[in-house]
Amino acid sequence: MNIGTRLFTFFRGHPVGHDAEGNRYFEERKPRGHGLRQRRWVLFAGPEDATAVPPEWHAWLHYTTDAPLADSSRRVWQKPHLPNLTGTPASYRPPGHDYQGGHRAPATGDYEAWTPEA
Repeated sequence: MNIGTRLFTFFRGHPVGHDAEGNRYFEERKPRGHGLRQRRWVLFAGPEDATAVPPEWHAWLHYTTDAPLADSSRRVWQKPHLPNLTGTPASYRPPGHDYQGGHRAPATGDYEAWTPEA
């Protein structure tokens, strides 16, 4: 977090709550004029990763709800959060990708290309 965000949060932010990951959520103290909505923002506990915002807080941040939803317990079928690894060395690379050697399994031969009748 940069110094500008820290100062803006200190002078204008009103803490609304926090989630299980330690992210803290804020809203502007004073309403903005001319019918504008109050700004809402999050200060991440770890690296700034937008996918780390739980659905309950995502709804509040995007003005879907007026108040944060109740923090429900995780269901057995829900997976734990994994960061978006796109663009990192840990990203998914299918067989045949250049970084995986560039060789993929040969085609099975059950495909027959269409050719138009002359």
